[in-house]
Amino acid sequence: MKDSKTRVSRAAVFAFILVAGGSRLCAQESPATPPANEQEKSAGATAMPAQDPPAPKSTDDATSGKPDAPQPKVEPAGSTGQQTKRILWIIPNYRSVSVDAHLPPLSFKEKFWLATQDSFDYSAFAYAGIFAGVGMAGKSTPDFGQGAAGYGNYFAHTFADDTVENYMVEAIVPSLTKEDPRYYTLGRGGFVKRTGYAVSRLFITRTDSGKRTFNLSEVVGAGAAAGIGNIYYPTDQNQLVKTYQRWISQILQDGASNILKEFWPDVNHALFHNKY
Repeated sequence: MKDSKTRVSRAAVFAFILVAGGSRLCAQESPATPPANEQEKSAGATAMPAQDPPAPKSTDDATSGKPDAPQPKVEPAGSTGQQTKRILWIIPNYRSVSVDAHLPPLSFKEKFWLATQDSFDYSAFAYAGIFAGVGMAGKSTPDFGQGAAGYGNYFAHTFADDTVENYMVEAIVPSLTKEDPRYYTLGRGGFVKRTGYAVSRLFITRTDSGKRTFNLSEVVGAGAAAGIGNIYYPTDQNQLVKTYQRWISQILQDGASNILKEFWPDVNHALFHNKY
């Protein structure tokens, strides 16, 4: 169905960044080889008295004698697995937690603030605008019409879908179930392992106390958001099918988002040298 294809295509936007840079991992620079020691004096030189041998030349002395000698490069702590507030300077990344970071649980107010940041960030309006155009071009909801009025309908519904889902998944349900809506970066292992971990976070999360639990916030929250959409979508469509499509679409988007978050520190480190 056109509507299903249009919604599922949103996940491809997030995966594009991963394909472009996820496979490029930054290798640490090898330490420069120190200069070789000077050759020993010729055999014909006069030997020093046995009772007064010359003191061995320390490594520190050698280093101080050659101030321009290259030194091994030491990577700063946290150079890998370090999350930033945004991905590619545009996509909000407030919910991502850096590797090995230990954070206190979020309060009720903090969870709602996370959802608000994701919902009303300037990028959210751009995102809704792009996919409103995609939806209108594919005529995913013919009742919305075409032209400026039709685009306005697509934009309003796309923005509403994303906003309701953000509040259900990041604030309302996790506040009721006492779950942590943040994404904790794995940052270790190969591509397959980390990708599997990112996808598994759709179904496994942490409680506010740090224990593992089934991710009711994602599964139930996305389903509830899809059901709420029936209030403002046209009623002449097959409501059950449309609800199912919105539910699966939101989960797929969140899965692609997790993969992007997992590998963003590697891309940032390899391509931008942790500048962003």
